Amino acid sequence: MIERDEVRTIPASVAGTEVGALSTSLDARWMMAYSAALGVEDPRYYDTLAKDGPIAHPLFSVCYEWPAVLALRAKAVRESWALLGVHSTHHVIIHRLPSAADRLLTRAQIIEVRPSRAGTLVVARLSTVDRNGRPVTTTDYGSVYRGVVTEGEARVQTESLVRPSPPPSTEVRWSAPVPVGPRVSHVYSECARIWNPIHTDIAVARSAGLAAPILHGSATLALAVSRVIEQDLDGDPARVREIAVRFTGLVFMPSTFTVRGRGRVRDLLAFDAVDERGESVLTDGVLRA
Repeated sequence: MIERDEVRTIPASVAGTEVGALSTSLDARWMMAYSAALGVEDPRYYDTLAKDGPIAHPLFSVCYEWPAVLALRAKAVRESWALLGVHSTHHVIIHRLPSAADRLLTRAQIIEVRPSRAGTLVVARLSTVDRNGRPVTTTDYGSVYRGVVTEGEARVQTESLVRPSPPPSTEVRWSAPVPVGPRVSHVYSECARIWNPIHTDIAVARSAGLAAPILHGSATLALAVSRVIEQDLDGDPARVREIAVRFTGLVFMPSTFTVRGRGRVRDLLAFDAVDERGESVLTDGVLRA
């Protein structure tokens, strides 16, 4: 734990900090609750009669990765500052969708620390395998700690996840509005089992310089990915192999944001999202099917 009272500082030397392997057992109830929190209606997300149980939403990985995220933060970031963390980048490779019978092991390591416009960017690598050691998901999860500075910049020498470039396009192929209710973040927190009070506690949000709680970045992305699946993948979540995006705007509640399908080249689908004012919420979104 970092103990500095005068200035909120995360030293670059925390790069390389790691935890693992943390074990998580999945179950159908959790997977169905996550899908329900997103409002997806496809019966495959709730079919307990299927051979492998309900199909997992492609962003369900954020649920079983969360304990490793918390353990890593506890080793590297002062507890009171952890509440100031906001999801800023996400890149997940889905080696296979998890199933309700899985017991998974997740390792986490801080692979990058550098200054950002709003504070300090910390990127964690989350590597999850099944009980037989076979890879399930690999994620680079970026968080910006708002108002927290860093003294330098550091990156761990590790295998890079090559982020696919979104197919360029100046046109919008389709658009889909996403209504966000006033208490969506509370429902998502409980169903995902991801609790970060900046999303549900107005006092914590105000301490981070926000006017009110904001929707989880993972929820915003999951809602957007659901629209891409509906529009471009015939509603089939099992076709998703990779997702990458930058979070460039905040989603307050209640509100509506709009997901837009952009370029499409072979197995790569570009997307983004804007808020009610037309300002960016998700940028450089790309999904590989």
